[in-house]
Amino acid sequence: MVYSSLRNQGQVPAQQVGMNVKMWISNLVSDLFKTLDARKREGFQGGFEPIPDVCLFSPGIEGDWRRRNNRATLRHLLLAIEVKASERSGGRLSAREIVFDIEKLAAHRQEAQARGSTFHPVMMVIDTAPLLAERMMGASLKQAQDAARELSVSLLYLSPSETLEAVLG
Repeated sequence: MVYSSLRNQGQVPAQQVGMNVKMWISNLVSDLFKTLDARKREGFQGGFEPIPDVCLFSPGIEGDWRRRNNRATLRHLLLAIEVKASERSGGRLSAREIVFDIEKLAAHRQEAQARGSTFHPVMMVIDTAPLLAERMMGASLKQAQDAARELSVSLLYLSPSETLEAVLG
């Protein structure tokens, strides 16, 4: 939905928008990515690969965001969006999973900055479950807002009764 909106309504060229773009990063500097790398089996350590749900790139990427082109992919990244949607029957989005994505976005930006570039990280929560009991609790949303503010990550929240646009970073 986000990708389609950017392409069709935002008229973003296909060569500048990607979904689930894998960005291998070695020589990690962020504590979070170092910790996640250390959890992997020995033969698979040596870096981390964030995979944002939607990415916008500068025209210089020319549609080439392959894993093998990882330095250019990170250098041309302008916007990384993580999306969470309330889609579980009988369950709801938790603060823990939203905050973890916010932390990953902040660590990803830290890695880009360590390499001389930066991008804008965005956490998008689409909380439109049909039942109120399946939507985020107010306390969970507050925790997500606090984490986003602390880490300078933009948080966009949409539910049938509430829209929150907290552009923080």
